[in-house]
Amino acid sequence: MANWRRHYRGAFSDTFLDGDLVAEWRTAWSSRLSSPGGTSTVLAEDDAGLAGLVHVVFDEDGRWGSLIDGLHVSLRRRRTGLGTELLSRAAEAVAERARGVALYLWVLEQNTAAQEFYLALGGICTERAVVAAPGGVSSRLTGSPTKLRFAWPDAKVLARPEARQGQPNPA
Repeated sequence: MANWRRHYRGAFSDTFLDGDLVAEWRTAWSSRLSSPGGTSTVLAEDDAGLAGLVHVVFDEDGRWGSLIDGLHVSLRRRRTGLGTELLSRAAEAVAERARGVALYLWVLEQNTAAQEFYLALGGICTERAVVAAPGGVSSRLTGSPTKLRFAWPDAKVLARPEARQGQPNPA
């Protein structure tokens, strides 16, 4: 919740962000996890609890491939390699279980730190679109925030070296 409150401030209304995000997340994640077919979720824990997670929906879009529908790393674990590891796990799941090899995600245009991270990992910014209101409730938005699509035509570039199966190192 702290990440949402920090990174979504200005795009989502203060009333929404300062409200009961636990209930919002519980509803969203209960739905995702109760019907896991065609998805993969990886949780990362440490001594302090949940450190991060990634959720991928396989073959979500005919053109763009599988969707990273959630990538979150706790503030205490930022810049430790956990985000890279979680994206690698998602890429490996796509390679193993999806029909296509492409992978993409959406990021708020105002979240420049995340954009830099995705660019450093070979992501290509391909599109700009208006953010949909959380839960379809327009009062949860501030103005008309925008999001950017970052895509990887071949998810293998994100996989850990030992999972690339002979693919060249993208770095």
